[in-house]
Amino acid sequence: MLKVVKVRLYPDVQQQQSLAQAFGSCRWLWNYCLNLTNQTYKETGKGLSGYEVKKIIPQLKKEYEWLSLTYSQCLQQVCLNLGVAFNNFFEKRANYPRFKSKHGKQSIQYPQNVLVADSHLRLPKIGNVSATIHRPIKGKIKTVTVSKNCSNQYFAAILFDDGKDKPISKTEGKAVGIDLGLTHFAVTSDGSKFARPRIFSKHEKNLKIKQQQLSRKQKGSNNCIKARRKVNSVYRKITNCREDFQHKLSRRIVNENQVVIVENLNVKGMMQNHWGAKSIHQVGWGMFCTMLKYKAEMSGKIYLEVDRFFPSSKTCHVCLNQVGSLPLDIRFWTCEHCNTTHDRDVNASINLRDEGLRILNLSAVEGLTSGTGDKACCPDVRRSKGGRKKSTTALSVGQEAHTVPSGQCG
Repeated sequence: MLKVVKVRLYPDVQQQQSLAQAFGSCRWLWNYCLNLTNQTYKETGKGLSGYEVKKIIPQLKKEYEWLSLTYSQCLQQVCLNLGVAFNNFFEKRANYPRFKSKHGKQSIQYPQNVLVADSHLRLPKIGNVSATIHRPIKGKIKTVTVSKNCSNQYFAAILFDDGKDKPISKTEGKAVGIDLGLTHFAVTSDGSKFARPRIFSKHEKNLKIKQQQLSRKQKGSNNCIKARRKVNSVYRKITNCREDFQHKLSRRIVNENQVVIVENLNVKGMMQNHWGAKSIHQVGWGMFCTMLKYKAEMSGKIYLEVDRFFPSSKTCHVCLNQVGSLPLDIRFWTCEHCNTTHDRDVNASINLRDEGLRILNLSAVEGLTSGTGDKACCPDVRRSKGGRKKSTTALSVGQEAHTVPSGQCG
């Protein structure tokens, strides 16, 4: 089973210069090959594959001698990654490949010949780079991606195969439905409510001051670079706090449940509405669902998404009666058929759980999965038509400890 561990690197001054040279060479090669592919398509109507582009590297090394200072397999990996980027574009999994800038995050990829020791990584043409190995790495190393963020922090994402088989997903156990929202970040079908962390609001004033200071600096000056680093440090703090909250909450939910069911939200479409775009962007629903998915799969549990058009909020989970209209400002409503008073979010999470179990039960009957069929409890609602195509890669998981208790979230 493939796993990823992301570790912090501490290169010295000379190693930082070597990494900067490698970052620049790989970035230049990416832009050169992308431009060559675009021109070839305009002239001939056909593009270039990653393997075809890789054949021009020896000729480029003769013309640009400074390319030889970078490890050859890193340059080859750039061409292969460009081919993968075009395949993802044509299969509608990503946007068209873009040119890379020297500003922002930088990265290179080592496909092999990287040695991981107790306190350092040995990188080809770089040497032994000090690292904090906080998790054991036992298995065959596949690739190592070295990156530098906007705050000049260096990291290495180590992809390795531990030799173990992927656990078989089973449905026996507790199932939970999760309704994601803005009033509360997540509301589960068992009544737990997790408050939305207002991380951006806590740092918004500081960010505004740093951005004002940056706007007064002369572009390209050293003071402008220093001010930009201060702005990046605030954004890094916001990102770290958000990911910490999401890692802890996703780990808690996966540990306590066997089946995790959420709604397939159209986050990109919801961002078009300026009324709540800022709040939706800050909560990070997409990344949270990604964490739930890969953690459930690695633990032998089931992650399921219910269609976004399923009327989870407007359907009474007791009698399955559906109301015609339910504005967002109505948080509690009473069913006219059975006179049951519902909390809007809790009712939606229960309906998501029931619909997900019904789909699993139907799949088990059709022989598509090995789940049990004794938990289908919502036979009158329509079957989900499926959600978005989403490829989840293995991500590095930080320290995942206790999260906010449900009783403290209101």
